[in-house]
Amino acid sequence: MNFFRHRPFGLSALAASVIATAGCSSADDAPSAAVPRPGAAVVKLCDRLDRVLPTKVDKLGRRDPEPASPLTAGWGGDPAIILRCGVPRPAKMADPEADGVEVNGVGWLLEQQADASFRFTTTLRKAYVEVTIPAKRTGDGMAPLVSLAPAIKEAVPEGIAD
Repeated sequence: MNFFRHRPFGLSALAASVIATAGCSSADDAPSAAVPRPGAAVVKLCDRLDRVLPTKVDKLGRRDPEPASPLTAGWGGDPAIILRCGVPRPAKMADPEADGVEVNGVGWLLEQQADASFRFTTTLRKAYVEVTIPAKRTGDGMAPLVSLAPAIKEAVPEGIAD
């Protein structure tokens, strides 16, 4: 993965999100997210991360997805920015041509989705943290990742996730 390849970020080139992961419930318009199932060591890191996550990301208030879990968090409404901690290692990380970016000391794999959203997954951390930014929320570029970087650096140590 090349972390030195930079792309212009108006976030049309940065909309990596998973609609399947960050959709909306038809019943109450609450965001939803699949809850990861990592091992005990990663769950501890994710619990720690949940306690230090910001109340606002890109000026959006925290509104966690359903089902409630310390492994998931959300900001905003329709559509929400969704964070999932303890996700499996993305297959794309094995691709030496994969796009990566570093934001305030946190490395991210960048994957644009078919729906123009973006999915970012942390690299070189003891747990994989995935952030999905819906296409409608990509106008502010890397602002969500800037907001999340301090918490990730504090809670998830550098290293290789198991």
